[in-house]
Amino acid sequence: MYPPGGQRQPEMDFEQVTARFRDGVGRFSGRFGGGGMALFIVGILVLAIIVWLGTGVYTIGPGENAALRLFGAVQGNPVTQEGLRWWWPRPIGQRDVILVTETRRMELGFRSNATGAGNPFPTEALMISGDLNIVDVQMVVQYNIKSLNDFLFRVDDPGEETRGILQGRPDGRTLKDAAEAALRLVVGQRSIDDILVRDREGVEEQTKLRLQEILDTYNTGINIETVQLQDVKAPEEVRDAFDDVLRARQERDTRINQARAFEADIIPRAQGDAERIKEAAEAFRQARIARAQGEADQFRFILTEYQQSREVTRRRLYLEAMEEVLPSVSKIIVSPEAETVLILGGDGTTTPVPIGPQP
Repeated sequence: MYPPGGQRQPEMDFEQVTARFRDGVGRFSGRFGGGGMALFIVGILVLAIIVWLGTGVYTIGPGENAALRLFGAVQGNPVTQEGLRWWWPRPIGQRDVILVTETRRMELGFRSNATGAGNPFPTEALMISGDLNIVDVQMVVQYNIKSLNDFLFRVDDPGEETRGILQGRPDGRTLKDAAEAALRLVVGQRSIDDILVRDREGVEEQTKLRLQEILDTYNTGINIETVQLQDVKAPEEVRDAFDDVLRARQERDTRINQARAFEADIIPRAQGDAERIKEAAEAFRQARIARAQGEADQFRFILTEYQQSREVTRRRLYLEAMEEVLPSVSKIIVSPEAETVLILGGDGTTTPVPIGPQP
């Protein structure tokens, strides 16, 4: 196990170095007779050694890692601790300080120029979908470095001059070929509708997973951050037909959305009208029941009064009925026991008229 920040760097025993230096100077002076020239030469050698050792000082900044090599052999894990560090200078040791958190970009199917426009690369972009249609797909891959030692020393890549990728870095031809293989695999399993409009996010996610699997298999040390489809279209020869199909689908989707909006508007209103009609019917039912109940109670009350005083009740009912039937006709009420005749006018006035012999 190595301490945090990578393998512990060797410590120098300055006492032993000083003793060896003194012994060497003594032997050197004895060989050359101990003259001033010998001391001068030794001073130059010492100064050269100090300068050479000073070139081993380096700095690790934020987001940077340092891969260390001793006589060409990789020394443990990369150094990740920030600050001033020292390692054996060339030719004994080598160090590679790389910014690993930087988001890098690779374009597939096109190359951006100085004006920002993309120059197409049909050999990379043209591929066959799962329903045997030819589609032109342009993609951008964003990545960073997750293992510096793997990134620098595990893959022998020829590099790619058009993108400025050095030989031996796996984000050259290795990354481009792996991205193209992953994209062709995913597109070959999807219909052209999914790729053009229906499920572009699913295509991007599956391509990212496939690409990461391939790169991990090669131990490239690359971490894929995002995969984005830029321009997905049909080839020039059949583009007009595909555009017509896309316009028809967009119109279909528009009509479907309009129908759903109409459905969402008309159904609640119809339900509201139905509830209102049911509530009105329920109110009418309750009113009719209450009215019938009242009439039944009134009939039972009249029946009770009738049973208690049949003659008086019969006469009252008769008179009330006559008032309703003949409201504007004068009525004459004659009682055999009475000495007068009661004349009821249509206007509600009552005029008594005596009957029998007059004095």
